[in-house]
Amino acid sequence: MMEYLRLAMGISVRRIAHNGMVTTPATYSQAVRAVKRPDPVAVGTIVWLGSEVMFFAGLFAIYFTLRSTSAPLWAEETQLLNVPFAAVNTFILVMSSVTCQMGVFAAERYQPYTVKSNSFWKRWGMVEWFYLTFFLGAIFVSGQVWEYATLVTEGMPISANPYASAFYLTTGFHALHVTGGLIAFLLVIGRAYAVKNFGRKEMTTSIVVSYYWHFVDVVWIALFFVIYFLK
Repeated sequence: MMEYLRLAMGISVRRIAHNGMVTTPATYSQAVRAVKRPDPVAVGTIVWLGSEVMFFAGLFAIYFTLRSTSAPLWAEETQLLNVPFAAVNTFILVMSSVTCQMGVFAAERYQPYTVKSNSFWKRWGMVEWFYLTFFLGAIFVSGQVWEYATLVTEGMPISANPYASAFYLTTGFHALHVTGGLIAFLLVIGRAYAVKNFGRKEMTTSIVVSYYWHFVDVVWIALFFVIYFLK
């Protein structure tokens, strides 16, 4: 009787894979558990950023359309732009993307705060790196506001002409996205302080915010090249 049961259960005891390898239920279940599914929050963020790409693509299309119909106006108005100042502001935003990624590396080590380490780059935790990122991002937005104020005093408000409308529309929407990212950093930092144990959920949140921040960084680099160099 026992031999009959053993033979009857042979299919479940030993499974032959398509490649000829023999597996047991234990090894089969381990293989299933080993399959890593993408985090739904991260996937959702990437999909949402895809829609944001389309949004900014529309802004670029508006900018180039107006530029093609008002080339002499573009050549005249771009002389008001402070390219060196914008370059410094761009460098600040790029550096904020670097500090943001350092914060993500710390979060992946489940290190929210500063610890003793021989490596300077591993000494700071996610919170400290994100504070620095917030500071750099705030400087960038402040620089944008200062540039707007300067251009207005020089006679280029948003209603002045098509160039002014295109300039403020494209850079203004980007500044709003940067401001949204700054708020997101504060929420992530606040959550790190609120939880008792910094875990996978907090790490995933920091990664998602970094996706967004890197996105606005890349968008600004494209805007900087189009607005300040393709005159």
